[in-house]
Amino acid sequence: MKHLLKDEYQDLDSLAESSRTKYITAKPFPHIYFDNFFNEEVLNNILSDWPNTKDKKKFYNEDGKNEKKISTSSPLALDTIPSLNEFLNFLNSFRFVNFVQNIAGINESLVPDPYFIGGGVHEIKKGGFLKVHADFNYHPKFKLSRRINALIYLNKEWHESYGGHLELWDRKMQNCEVKILPIFNRMVIFNTTYFSYHGHPNPLNCPESKSRKSLALYYYSNGRPKEEIHEDFDNQFRTTMWKNRKNNQGEVSNSMPIYKRIFGKFYYKIKIKN
Repeated sequence: MKHLLKDEYQDLDSLAESSRTKYITAKPFPHIYFDNFFNEEVLNNILSDWPNTKDKKKFYNEDGKNEKKISTSSPLALDTIPSLNEFLNFLNSFRFVNFVQNIAGINESLVPDPYFIGGGVHEIKKGGFLKVHADFNYHPKFKLSRRINALIYLNKEWHESYGGHLELWDRKMQNCEVKILPIFNRMVIFNTTYFSYHGHPNPLNCPESKSRKSLALYYYSNGRPKEEIHEDFDNQFRTTMWKNRKNNQGEVSNSMPIYKRIFGKFYYKIKIKN
């Protein structure tokens, strides 16, 4: 799978070693991003094979107060696309997972998610958004703690005016400290904790002919360090925690949709079976 990476990124062990301090000390929480990490031909093939996200059997169309986006509802949606399947398999491989673990300085062994719960293919169209939030904390099948997110953006000729920046907010939700434009072949990696607030809260302003496309991979471990533990976050299964931005009280809702409220954590088990 060496052909998936640009030549300058083939030595992932050295890259992790040289980038670890930058990752760990980044504010408002540990993160890093790389540009032109993968061979363009590989990502071009994925774009050419981009799935029909209107297929309701394979994709969810979230359209509520907190998010307006399309996401994978089943790993079966990804298995039938060879270019995408090969790429996702690499991102779940020992080589790449070991790189993520090393760059983040995590002592616990990281585990990828073959079910792509909450991850996989994401697409947001004009007017769409994803309000600022902290992610769900446990894998419902493995009972492991969610530790790392990796996002790969696939948006060519994406102008600043289109918006869709990944915003990273401080833990008091007073300021957006980092804004990352979701341009083609940009990969972002960041920690998942009770205070890793992120999102793209402003409606997308791209042309109707474009959409914000990304791939999302999540990595887990058996427990987490004491400094990352919060009683409201880690003592029980918790779904996504939405946060109001400063001077925007009431822009999000933490009341669950009825299907999540009824089934709770079993909602995610249903997603796995589908």
